[in-house]
This record gives sequence, C-alpha cells and structure tokens, in this order.
Amino acid sequence: MKYPKKQGQKNSEYIGQVVFGTYVTDGFVFPGKGNIVNDRLLNQKPGAGDRGKTFALKGFLKMTETIKAGDTISVDYTGKKEDGTVFDTSEGKTPLKFTVGAGMLIQGFDNAVLGMKSGESKTVEVPPEKGYGPRHEDAIVNIPREHIPEDIPLTEGIVLQLQDPQGKPVPATVAEITDEAVKMDVNHMLAGETLTFDITVRETGLEPDAHDCGDGGCGSGENGCSGC
Repeated sequence: MKYPKKQGQKNSEYIGQVVFGTYVTDGFVFPGKGNIVNDRLLNQKPGAGDRGKTFALKGFLKMTETIKAGDTISVDYTGKKEDGTVFDTSEGKTPLKFTVGAGMLIQGFDNAVLGMKSGESKTVEVPPEKGYGPRHEDAIVNIPREHIPEDIPLTEGIVLQLQDPQGKPVPATVAEITDEAVKMDVNHMLAGETLTFDITVRETGLEPDAHDCGDGGCGSGENGCSGC
C-alpha cells in the first residue's frame, strides 16, 4: 500500500485521507505525533526489510490521539439520577455526536470525555453545578386557568411547554392545580440532582454537522441546543 508522497503533505487525523508514517517493529510512527498504529490495520503487512521506510496509508488508518476541546466525537451513554433511575440513554439509538467544549452539552459531561480515546469507557459523577444547576424555589409561575386551553389535560407532574420573553420554549412541570390557577415549576427537571453517566467513546475525528446541537441528549440549553 504505497502512494506517492505529495509535496507539503501533512499528517491527517481523519480516516479516509492520505497520511504518512515510518514503519517500525510494532507498526507506524507519525512525525510530531508519536502515534503507533498496529500493522494489523493494514491491507498489506510490510516486511522486516521495510523498517525505517515511509509509507502513505489511506482509508483504513485510525489515529489514536486523546480527545481534546474542539474535537467532534460520538459516544454511547446512559444517565442516571441519584436513586439509580435512568433518565436518558443512547441505547438502541444512534450514538450522540457533538463537538467537545462547544457548549452543546452540560459541563460535567463535556469535561468527562477530555483525554479519552476511541473505544474507552468510563463512569463519571456530575454534581448540580456542572449539570443542570441548583433548584430555585422561586422559579414558580402561576398561570390563570382561563389562559390554558381546555384541550390540554392537566395533571400534577405533567410537563408542558411555556415560552420565555424571547419566545424560546421552556419546559415547565405542573406542580399544583387549583380552580383559579395552575402553578408551574420552571426549574429544569434535573436541577439539583447529582447525576451519573456511563460513557463509551465510539468515534473520534468526525466532521461537525452544520448548526450542530448534538443529537438530542444531555444538552446544555445554550446556543439554541435543547436539554435532555
């Protein structure tokens, strides 16, 4: 698998592009990166006489750098509340894709993947200050009953969509119902909770999607991205 080396060709972190590495006993070394890629990943295994030679590797190369801010990756995850209840998971769904450090996810989840590698798993505990914040007892609004359409079924605990002054949707939980008003709790449903996430990195070195807000899980609510 030898390709002519282009003038000024740089090492690439992406699968599917041409990169250049020097063959050593255990695989390949990439200048400036020190990465080793086992030669079992290659379609054609170089021989002992090829040590020290530079090969161009295309398509099947997967780099092994640790995750850093700005990388776009995909992960599988399961999020649990303090009582062990699963509140969100990617199980049975497409892995969650996001750009690390871009504010798409809660801080504790975002920080947890830094330094991880593709295929690595970990469990992390996220306190409220790095999750959905503390509960605010004054985050309660009373809405007159006549302002709520009759076709909306009202039961305590149901989550409805309100709007903030900028017109953005705000989920609110029905806390109390009286003849005159409905008391709505606009705290995030996970506010004040210490959360546990089981995370497995599936892919790294991905291209970010346009207007990427992740794929619907564990959102920070910033930059137009929705929460869990």
